Amino acid sequence: MTLDALSHNRRLIAALSLTVAVVLFIALNIAATSFFRTARVDLTDKGLFTVSAGTQEILSNLKEPVTLRFFFSRRVAADYAQIQAYGERVRDLLREYQSIAGDKLRVEEIDPEPFSEEEDRALALGITAAPTREGKTIYFGVVGSNSIDGQEVLAYLNQDREQYLEYDLTSLIARLDAEKKPKLGLITNLPLDTGPGGLMAAMQGRSQPYMIYEQITQSFDVVFLEQEFKTISPDIDTLLIAHPKALAPHTLYAIDQFVMRGGRVLAFVDPISEISQTASESGNPLAGSTFSSDLGPLLKAWGIDYDPNLVVADRLRAQRVQYGRTGGQIIDYILWLGLQEADFDRDDIVTSALQVLNLGTPGALKQAEGATTTFVPLVRSSAEAMTMPADDVRGQSDPPSLLARFLPTGERYVIAARISGPVKSAYPDGPPAEPAAAPEEGAEEETAESSEALPAHLPESANPANIIVMADSDIFDDRFWVQVQQFLGQRMAVPIADNAAFVLNAAENLLGSSALISLRTRASSTRPFAVVDELRRRAETRYLAEQQRLEAKLDETQSRIDALQRTARPDGASGAVLTPEQEAEIDRFLKERAATRGELRTVQRELTREIESLGTMLAIINIALVPIVVAGVAIALAVLRSRRRHQRVAEGTGGG
Repeated sequence: MTLDALSHNRRLIAALSLTVAVVLFIALNIAATSFFRTARVDLTDKGLFTVSAGTQEILSNLKEPVTLRFFFSRRVAADYAQIQAYGERVRDLLREYQSIAGDKLRVEEIDPEPFSEEEDRALALGITAAPTREGKTIYFGVVGSNSIDGQEVLAYLNQDREQYLEYDLTSLIARLDAEKKPKLGLITNLPLDTGPGGLMAAMQGRSQPYMIYEQITQSFDVVFLEQEFKTISPDIDTLLIAHPKALAPHTLYAIDQFVMRGGRVLAFVDPISEISQTASESGNPLAGSTFSSDLGPLLKAWGIDYDPNLVVADRLRAQRVQYGRTGGQIIDYILWLGLQEADFDRDDIVTSALQVLNLGTPGALKQAEGATTTFVPLVRSSAEAMTMPADDVRGQSDPPSLLARFLPTGERYVIAARISGPVKSAYPDGPPAEPAAAPEEGAEEETAESSEALPAHLPESANPANIIVMADSDIFDDRFWVQVQQFLGQRMAVPIADNAAFVLNAAENLLGSSALISLRTRASSTRPFAVVDELRRRAETRYLAEQQRLEAKLDETQSRIDALQRTARPDGASGAVLTPEQEAEIDRFLKERAATRGELRTVQRELTREIESLGTMLAIINIALVPIVVAGVAIALAVLRSRRRHQRVAEGTGGG
């Protein structure tokens, strides 16, 4: 074979190989589009785009058929890349749901064209019409229905809640599949259903319920129990007790006997409830608000030792707040805690997936001596914590002063715990005696009737108790855990912490359900930089003492100036007159005050500069390290390949 023929054959083979490669590439893309539309690789840290076991459990065990109607303005959304991409994700997720549920889940996609019957249908079912800048309308929501006329609506799938998409869709399906909502008895002195405005705002039509309460009502049939009752209806399986007022003995006895009969309790007590003290329009706390709460003898009977006069302070988990004369300084507030994954029981389903809990002025729980129950901590402080008397920190808003008094004990204080096992009644001798009252006509008959209405007294629990107690009520406060946004006339919750997840997880677990628990905490908006926080904390510790010294010196200098000016000799014609010595003294103090302020600004500036430099250094490492490593590997491979090539050339030359 000649050299030209050999060269021609090589070109022909190369052309055929290239043609085959192109055909295979196109065929592979067509096959992937047809058979692997829902297949994907999830490289996120928390597996945000992988269907959870809870979703698979709910979809695989649907009792009756569920229909999901996905309303999406495909043509209008084509002009908006982000909405179009999110719509594709929703579509793929619904297809994946359908493949898991089989015939029990039907998915319909509807494109509501303007002035069409589909648009009228979308509006009638409660889908929100979102206007665009060009005057068009986008419909982007889901309506679910079951075979018995049950209906649930996600009016608009806002991208701000994309990380909660699976939870929103799965919980909607779970509600449609449930025969009825479980009943949850609610005992509280917090304005959960009206928001900070209280009853007055509700009467004026301006109430905004706390977001946790809204989520509770979506999952449970909430029955409000007045804080004065003698019995609890047997159709209530679980009680939610949230910072009640001081309960009367007969009310405590009713709760006690509810537990003896096998009822479950989720209780929130608090040494200092900031949500209860939220100011109303008048600027004062709501009428009837409760500063601290306890459950009398019940906690002791359940095996819990709780002192309502102690508050947990934690330097390592302190939240950052604005402080200072101008509000420009950011500092740790050790009474507000941002608890992290290391602080939760990873073996309990209620807390196993929690990432962040934001609490305010919590208390501490311990196992009582001689307890017959099992005490399992669910939420703890860090080891850099201590307890402070509630009276000493009541109304205290001076973070530097609190930090100056902070002396960690090394103990991790229990803030929430699960109580299980046999429980003895807090009232071993039966119902407490009724308080004496002035006799009235028919009073004897009423007393006899009320006594007969009480169930038989149980001195100990018929079944092992299951109780969860948290020493904090500010977990319900929106400002601690959620960003509430107004979108197209509707309130939308974008969580920054898992406060709602803890409450809902605990309630569902006590009711015997756990499928949705694995979904709620799959993603959190806040990803704390632990290394940066630790470096910042050390820097602040160094500068805090100097800052406090300078502020004290500044206050003392100002006091001396004020004292000298008050001692000035009055003169009717020219006002206050100072002696030359006093003027010189004031001038010296003014210069000292200016110098002290300068030193204070320098300290604050140095602190800010050090923290910023730490953050910049870590950012450079995170951003530049990977490209540098990749480039280094590429250069090393290129050098190695070049050396091997030269070696082969040298060996070939030598052999010739």
